[in-house]
Amino acid sequence: MPLWLKEFSPILILLVVVAFIFWRLPAVDVGHDKKYLRRRIMNWLPLGLTYAFLYMGRYNLKISKFAFEEMSGTDGSPLMGNSDFGLIFMWGTIVYGVSFLINGPLTDRKGGRFSILVGAGGALVMNSLMGLASLSLLKQGPFSGYIAANFVLVFSVLYAVNMYFQSFGAVAIVKVNAPWFHVRERGVFGAIFGILISLGVYFAFDLGAMILESLGLVWVFFMPAILLGIFWVLDFIIVRNTPDEAGLVNFNTGDASSGDDGPALGAGQVFKMMLSNPIILTIAGVEFCSGFLRQAIMQWFRTFAKQTDVVLGLKSSFVYDNWGLLLCIAGITGGVLAGTISDHLFQSRRGPVAGFLYGVMLLGSLTLVFTYQTPIVGWLVIVLSMAVIGVHGMLSGTASMDFGGSKNVGIAVGIIDGFVYLGTAVMSLTYSLVLPKEELDAAGHIVGAATEPSNWRAWPLAMVPLALIGLILALRLWNAKPKPKPKTA
Repeated sequence: MPLWLKEFSPILILLVVVAFIFWRLPAVDVGHDKKYLRRRIMNWLPLGLTYAFLYMGRYNLKISKFAFEEMSGTDGSPLMGNSDFGLIFMWGTIVYGVSFLINGPLTDRKGGRFSILVGAGGALVMNSLMGLASLSLLKQGPFSGYIAANFVLVFSVLYAVNMYFQSFGAVAIVKVNAPWFHVRERGVFGAIFGILISLGVYFAFDLGAMILESLGLVWVFFMPAILLGIFWVLDFIIVRNTPDEAGLVNFNTGDASSGDDGPALGAGQVFKMMLSNPIILTIAGVEFCSGFLRQAIMQWFRTFAKQTDVVLGLKSSFVYDNWGLLLCIAGITGGVLAGTISDHLFQSRRGPVAGFLYGVMLLGSLTLVFTYQTPIVGWLVIVLSMAVIGVHGMLSGTASMDFGGSKNVGIAVGIIDGFVYLGTAVMSLTYSLVLPKEELDAAGHIVGAATEPSNWRAWPLAMVPLALIGLILALRLWNAKPKPKPKTA
């Protein structure tokens, strides 16, 4: 069997199984004909895969760390140590988090198709520039001395601008899909959203690791740029904002803006309306916690395993070797579970599912505090990832549509996804301060405090209060459902 087929066969088998599950699930019939359903798939599939490749061009920073942390800077320390990665990632996530102030209103005005094209195009350029900066370092090319002496500054700027363009992705995908999905079938879309996130994580971590090992550091940045370029062209040709732009008929989606036939409100009015909506604010609070917890697991488990490998031996574990694949399986499982239960058991209410999954996260994070130095740690963080990706797909991908409404969903999802990444920024700053520092020996191997597992106790401890707060807030959403507006006379 060819190597590429061997690597991709598990994910292909998994997707076939998920497709079969979707096919066998009892349908939520809202009157769509087969022509409409076919065109809707054509619309969200290239859009969704673009979003997955945006993830690849976002989390490749973590893959690059495995190379940069073994390269010595001008002061003899690693080019990108734990605290350096935390700072670079923090600045990127802060920019992502506040970008909704611009990109939410812009997406509501210009449409999701415009935003995915801008986001993918900008991320393509910035990944290319990070690749060129890496190439200059490796080949002692132009500006290599400046880049080496100011590595954190240079990559903070490049990554922050990349994350500005990345922030268009979630807003665009939800804005485009809001007019295409009725509120009663959006739990299924929440599952789709979770699958797309999970595929992006797989592309970033496992495919990124394969690229780093086989092609080298610079291709960790260049490959996502190439893939984004291909899907930019496909999105331009295929994706349309609404059914009527694709030659079909628009319909009443049953969300918070349904029945609102009045003129569009200004961005300031919509922000004021969203920020005075207790449900939107509660969802944003839950997703702040999700942002912290999701990235605390995704960004730091393999670093913990690698740096403590001499003591714990986790680097040779199945979870470490298949990190991206297992995160993908966990995310797909969480998304399908959350979306199916929401639509079929709780009448499209999102709160009960979010509450259940946050209960899993609280119990799991408490267990992790006492077991993070044992072999169970890898499988435990996979279960936590399943729960947090399920919540994220359900709230950012689905509840934002429900309670923001198709008309104002750009600002609504911008606020909610902005809080996700502000939570991630707090996570990055927290761990840049509390995690142990690395040192390099003469052979370029990591030594010092980072290799002692007991120095990593802050990693699981920091997750517990966020899981508790998220659970309390999620339970406040238990009975929340959108209320369509009465039609104007």
